[in-house]
Amino acid sequence: MISYQFLIDAQLRPDKTPDFSAYPFCLPAVRHLGRLEFDPAVTFIVGENGSGKSTLLEGLAVALGFNAEGGSKNFNFNTRASHSCLHEYLRLARGVRKPRDGYFLRAESYFSLATEIERLDEDDSPINSPPIINSYGCRSLHEQSHGESFLALLEKRFGGKGLYILDEPEAALSPQRQLRALKRIHELVQEGSQFVIATHSPILMAYPEASIFVCTPDGIRQRAYEDTEHYEVMHDFMANPRGALKMLLETPKEP
Repeated sequence: MISYQFLIDAQLRPDKTPDFSAYPFCLPAVRHLGRLEFDPAVTFIVGENGSGKSTLLEGLAVALGFNAEGGSKNFNFNTRASHSCLHEYLRLARGVRKPRDGYFLRAESYFSLATEIERLDEDDSPINSPPIINSYGCRSLHEQSHGESFLALLEKRFGGKGLYILDEPEAALSPQRQLRALKRIHELVQEGSQFVIATHSPILMAYPEASIFVCTPDGIRQRAYEDTEHYEVMHDFMANPRGALKMLLETPKEP
């Protein structure tokens, strides 16, 4: 059956044997990867800090041809070579369609990305070539708050029919701005885009009919939204914040 989604699945290459005692293959999300099937619209990869979700997302992005520190496939800056070799061991299945647009957003290196855009725009460029910042709303990303610059990326830079890999896009966004980002993601999905997102945000994870994969000690497991720890913790806390805090803060220390 022909698939028209951009990214179909990912798994470790059978022709290469990694050292599962070494990083990043010792991470449960990588060691027990199996076959990760992506949703045609939105796939969320979630899990505790250190579970391997960002490492997995980085490996996917680099294997797809994106710069390890973020940006489109045209970016090749490198402020610190810290990405793993996981991309060399991944086998990706892709659909027959090629995305018209694409981007890898990682929150931790977005400042470096903004600096690279300014550097490129300051260099001599071909005649009649518009500045790169024009695609981000014509305003320096460094002259905006972190959250504003993230939204400029989503609302100005991203177009339809794109493949977007986002690592914790909620990092700089208030709850209200997360809702705004969710609306923009939906607009782009309706225009034929596909998203793979690593997140801690129960707001973003609520996107209707998205596929949610949880990185557990035993590997990656698909879960319904209401069955994720992110939803359960937030739901229980908001239902009774005083009771939750009383239980948390009055719990005696272990001897």
